[in-house]
Amino acid sequence: MRELILSQLRSKYQIEDDDLNACIKLERETGQGLDKILQHKGLLGEMEILAVFGETLGLDLVTKLDDEEVPAIFSQRVPVQFARQNNLVGISEQAGVLRVATCSPIDVHPMDDLAAMLDCEVEPILAPRSEITALINRAYKHKADVVDEALAGVEDSDEVVGLSAAIEQAEDLLDVANKAPIIKLVNMVLFQALKMRASDVHIQPYPDRLQVRYRVDGILYDMESPPKKIQEAILSRVKVMGKMDIAERRLPQDGRASIKLGDGEVDVRISSVPTSNGERIVMRLLDKTSRVLTLGEIGLDSRNRELLSNYIHYSHGIIFVTGPTGSGKTTTLYASLSTVNSNEKNVMTIEDPIEYQLGGVSQIEVNTKKGLTFAAGLRSLLRQDPDIMMVGEVRDRDTADIAIRAALTGHLVFSTLHTNDAASAVTRLVDIGIEPYLVSSSVIMICAQRLVRLICPKCRELVSPDQNMVQKLREVGLTPDDLPEGRVTVGRGCDFCFSTGYVDRTAIYEILPVDEIVQQQIMDNASASDIKRKALERGLRTLRMDGVKKIIEGRTSVDEVLRVTQLDVV
Repeated sequence: MRELILSQLRSKYQIEDDDLNACIKLERETGQGLDKILQHKGLLGEMEILAVFGETLGLDLVTKLDDEEVPAIFSQRVPVQFARQNNLVGISEQAGVLRVATCSPIDVHPMDDLAAMLDCEVEPILAPRSEITALINRAYKHKADVVDEALAGVEDSDEVVGLSAAIEQAEDLLDVANKAPIIKLVNMVLFQALKMRASDVHIQPYPDRLQVRYRVDGILYDMESPPKKIQEAILSRVKVMGKMDIAERRLPQDGRASIKLGDGEVDVRISSVPTSNGERIVMRLLDKTSRVLTLGEIGLDSRNRELLSNYIHYSHGIIFVTGPTGSGKTTTLYASLSTVNSNEKNVMTIEDPIEYQLGGVSQIEVNTKKGLTFAAGLRSLLRQDPDIMMVGEVRDRDTADIAIRAALTGHLVFSTLHTNDAASAVTRLVDIGIEPYLVSSSVIMICAQRLVRLICPKCRELVSPDQNMVQKLREVGLTPDDLPEGRVTVGRGCDFCFSTGYVDRTAIYEILPVDEIVQQQIMDNASASDIKRKALERGLRTLRMDGVKKIIEGRTSVDEVLRVTQLDVV
């Protein structure tokens, strides 16, 4: 069989005998697999090597494992260390035969050990290493031995090996082979957070333990709980990553770091504050490789998309996107900017922080320590001959005043405000000291939004609503008769969605055009509720109404809409 593989390498890929002999020699000396040596020397890519193995050994080759679910027998009986070390993961079970994905089929001993461990027949199939790793992490996400593996070897509370070394380059989370145990643990925590699509990682000290929590799709989940005795070592490691002062434990600190996950790079914003039980750390994860979504992908239906598209193509005026922190305002602004961005226009932004890189757009990051605030940066932008500007947030009168005057002098300005609904944005601007006549003549549209979780596509099912569900439906203005076939869509909970029933998020919108009627109401100092009531008569669709539409479509649940629209009351 080995001769067949070598023959394939010579004939199909024209690898020279000298190169092949050098690899074989290295294989004998180091004990590494021939496939890894061929890859390391750059003679063949992983998929080419797997194709050779597949043809020679008669094995199926699968390029993606996204849709596979690991059988319970595998995740329950096989330790995560064994699965990771040997790059093996079960993908299906039929008639007592377990199909197992591997990227090293010529190493037969782990497969034999696996068959003995599971007491069943195993059938190997080929898959790339990265896909196997991703599936292993999904399968073992909530198992405690994931952390036990990283904690192996940590015995003393002063285990801080290598913590004082300066980190100059982005660190690869997957490179943990020769790392100190604490470094392995922190890397594992970040690695799992990225695999779960977490936006934030909280490291929260309690009197008896240290709790790691992930914010996934806006909801915090308790995850690992490392021993209290290694608390200081973990906190010191994170602070070294963020180039923070590890000796300062009584004052809040901010830091930032770059980490790599394979080929991708992630920006980490680190914040520490002292508490009675020790320092509490929150890490915000910003994936630099994630692409900017388009207007068609952020949850706008055809009516709202047409409305928004119309206003973002105006030549001047100001457009506000409103909502609480973490409601997707920046994503909507980026989608709008990428739509109107062109070679004929000078597009500039000032943000805190820059979350995505936009091609052809000049992006400035706020730096308050050096005096670069939103207001100061906005004044500088106006001297750069912009056509379109985005101001990350209007926080004070100074920023609002400059943004509104820029809109009046022929610029299109995008910005955000923290208000509960669209109509409240008008009264907020007046409250911070902007004259009503300036607001009415500059603001052209206000878009309020919230994020709701989407029902998991793997475990979604239609169920007949029980009495409790009927009551919830009534709260959002629905009856079972309004639903398709009188049934409501719910997520049952599976491994793919980590038993939550939800995967990913979409936005619900309330778009208020500032027409002549709204302009007059602003001049008359009308309240937000009056503006909203009149707009409803003219066809305004509120956040809750948009959420109800998504419930009927089976995209989100009643609970989600009720959760994010508690304050959406007319």
